[in-house]
Amino acid sequence: MTSTSSGKFFRTAATTILRTRRRDSDASFCCRAFSSNPSAVTVETTKGAGRLAALRSRLAKEDATVHNFLGSAGPTPLTPNPPLAVEVSQGGVPAVKPKKLPKPSWLKAQPATSENYKSLRSTVRKLGLATVCEEARCPNIGECWGGKPDADGNTGPATATIMIMGDTCTRGCSFCAVKTSRAPPPLDLEEPRKVAEAVKSWGLDYIVLTSVDRDDLDDQGAGHFREVVQRLKEVPGLLVEALTPDFRGDLDLVTKVASSGLDVYAHNIETVERLQPRVRDRRAGYAQTLSVLRHAKQAGPQGLLTKTSVMLGLGENDDDIRKTMEDLRENGVDVLTFGQYLQPTKRHLAVKEYVTPEKFDEWAKVGEEEYGFKYVASGPLVRSSYRAGEFYLKNLLREQQEQQKYQSV
Repeated sequence: MTSTSSGKFFRTAATTILRTRRRDSDASFCCRAFSSNPSAVTVETTKGAGRLAALRSRLAKEDATVHNFLGSAGPTPLTPNPPLAVEVSQGGVPAVKPKKLPKPSWLKAQPATSENYKSLRSTVRKLGLATVCEEARCPNIGECWGGKPDADGNTGPATATIMIMGDTCTRGCSFCAVKTSRAPPPLDLEEPRKVAEAVKSWGLDYIVLTSVDRDDLDDQGAGHFREVVQRLKEVPGLLVEALTPDFRGDLDLVTKVASSGLDVYAHNIETVERLQPRVRDRRAGYAQTLSVLRHAKQAGPQGLLTKTSVMLGLGENDDDIRKTMEDLRENGVDVLTFGQYLQPTKRHLAVKEYVTPEKFDEWAKVGEEEYGFKYVASGPLVRSSYRAGEFYLKNLLREQQEQQKYQSV
């Protein structure tokens, strides 16, 4: 055998081995990825390995004969590929784990350990009330329930956002941690009294009230919401902000709540128009929210403020945000809050971006100076019922009341 024919023989043999290995490796992967019978995978892999071993044995004998003839040690034998490690999800499709963004250093909240926090929690438990602070896993619970110290180090009053009509919602938004059910427990008819009792014990002059959606009820809870507000307004000097459901866009129900005597009517638009279907329950909607806010302004008493909130970090862009602010102002919204979306659990929407504090500050400036909102609370930990906004709104409402008194004289 000449050196030319010997080299051709080695190349042919090596090509045969590589093709066989690739074919068996592909067959093994397909079996593991798409077969629902584990034993079938083992059988196919074993057969493939047997054929490959027999071929290697035959080629090794022929290779030895040639090398003896040539007086050469020959090439180093090829080693088999390691088995492929493929993680398979349900349905036989290879699983792809999404990359989770690390939390930045600026997302730090006050710990929930103070005596004020413990006292307020005790009152909530005693009266059997629900709070959105707990149900929605708000990061500001330590600050709001504990009372934030002022510039002189004095602890301010503790406050909580009370969630009425139960702790179970009939909607299933993909960002929200509140429990969901098609048939929540019935309403607590004593809730209006319990809520008023709790607020009196806290000694507050501003309270935020919210609720779950109750699509299971004939009036979706509008009558109950109205009764709670009216009971709270019996407390002298108390200002009430109500963060309401959309009542499926039924404007008569919106009127029932807007005319209850509250001071701030809030309903959250949550995100920009482009992302609404992915973020919110299918029964909610961008246009429907704008309609609710517009009608609340018209149906409520003179001086009623309307308010909404937008989460950032869900994949929106600057143009989306500007268009949202434009639409809100066209529908008479007075107050806007921007906050960072935080994923409550692995089952909820992932965070697309952690917006910097500087960018939040920029949006506050743009909202007030370019679009004319009366107030924009904007920051990574700002929420729709954030206490920093309460202080401003309280002063704004007091000023409006004084102006109305002056004009009536």
